Amino acid sequence: MRIRRTNIILAGCLAVSACQSGPTSQAVSDRNSEFGCIAGTVGGAIVGGLIGSTIGAGTGQVLAVGAGIGGGGYVGNRLACR
Repeated sequence: MRIRRTNIILAGCLAVSACQSGPTSQAVSDRNSEFGCIAGTVGGAIVGGLIGSTIGAGTGQVLAVGAGIGGGGYVGNRLACR
């Protein structure tokens, strides 16, 4: 009974997802591109900060985290905003 219910739910989800259409206007496409650009910048800053936090101790670690955030944000922006 449980497997049957799971299969019905899965089939319903697949049927609904097949009804989605792609972006129909330039505004929607631009908004999605802008979101990807922001996500790349923020994601890069987070990863850079985490990598920077593994370097040094005390004041040196604070500087490494700051440099990691700045560098990661820059690299993430350059990769996502082409």
